[in-house]
Amino acid sequence: MSNELVFLFMTVFVLSCSLFAFRMGKVWLYSFIAINIVLANIFVTKQFTIFGIAATGGNITYGSIFLSTDLLCEHYSKKEGKRAVYIGFFAALFYLVSSQVIMLFKPNAYDMAHPSMKVIFSFAPRIILASLIAYMVSQMNDIWLFHFIKEKTGGKFLWLRNNGSTWVSQLIDSITFNIVAFLGIYPFKVVLQIILSTYVLKLMVAAIDTPFIYLSYKLKPKLKLENRPHVA
Repeated sequence: MSNELVFLFMTVFVLSCSLFAFRMGKVWLYSFIAINIVLANIFVTKQFTIFGIAATGGNITYGSIFLSTDLLCEHYSKKEGKRAVYIGFFAALFYLVSSQVIMLFKPNAYDMAHPSMKVIFSFAPRIILASLIAYMVSQMNDIWLFHFIKEKTGGKFLWLRNNGSTWVSQLIDSITFNIVAFLGIYPFKVVLQIILSTYVLKLMVAAIDTPFIYLSYKLKPKLKLENRPHVA
């Protein structure tokens, strides 16, 4: 199976799981965001090429977080969206710290996992810092811009607030992460190329998630929502 087909399958699968979590209630969405932020930090170590673009495995799971926060903002409130961001930040921080601490244990003669874990968990402090800063800045912007567009359009054009907020926020995420992580290590031209290539893939995921936020209006969370809005 080609990388392009795997990319499409995984994107649809992960976004479908976002809808399933939404169907089960906002607590499930909180948990789903926490899981995906951890997986994104693990999957980022996987490198491959799709559509002629160098990519990492974290783009899809990370992109699903934006759909999940948009679902919370659309069907619950801005407050619930921000709460999800804080939960995701805590999950990412816990994973990053605990993954470094576990590597301090000296393996014994029976250990087989340490070398592989070292490859996955050996993130430079600068990259860790870049990841946390980019996550908070981009997610908070996504929530703010989502509601800004919703207010300016009178609740109409769901596709616009979903895509507009995500496109801008993903650009902020790509720029923030790569500048903090790599500027000064790689030439500016290389950093710019990384920003553009990763952003293109994020745009693909954002475009694919549009039907899913519309489908969310066909689903009813198990915990009935009060004053549920109607899609425009």
